[in-house]
Amino acid sequence: SFFQTNTKGAEILYDKVIEFADFNEKDTVFDLYSGAGTIALYVANRVRHVVGFEVVQDAVEDARINAELNGAENCTFVPGDLEDSLKDMLHDLGELDRPTTVVIDPPRAGMHVDVLNCVLRLKPQTIVYVSCNPTTFARDAKQLCESDYQLAIVQPVDMFPHTAHIELVSLLRRS
Repeated sequence: SFFQTNTKGAEILYDKVIEFADFNEKDTVFDLYSGAGTIALYVANRVRHVVGFEVVQDAVEDARINAELNGAENCTFVPGDLEDSLKDMLHDLGELDRPTTVVIDPPRAGMHVDVLNCVLRLKPQTIVYVSCNPTTFARDAKQLCESDYQLAIVQPVDMFPHTAHIELVSLLRRS
């Protein structure tokens, strides 16, 4: 499953996620495209509950093992198509279970429009969007901002020095 190869850079990236989200112990966080659960586990000790969503079954199994090894009992990992998983979750959620924050770390292609629409229906107060592709980030951020969100900050993180590749961490707040 996917893992950031530059571990020092990953720590900087994940610290930015924490800084931007300003988590507290009452927060419920949805981690979309959670992979092996690295972001979910990094924030778990700061929040009430983290739910990671991932399409790759092997990555979900790795995330569950990582949560167990790290004693993160407040992490749940949901396998399957993100759109279907989020739609099911939307149907079953009470207001108290809705995420206060959604962390999004999609593949290079960005979010599928149906996943983006599910995020909008969740109505989190905060979205932290991590992107490895500024072009698809701009496309997705534009759609979020045309709805009910304002882009507060975008921070580049140089995960791959001396290359053209860059990661972005951004904060969007619901209006």
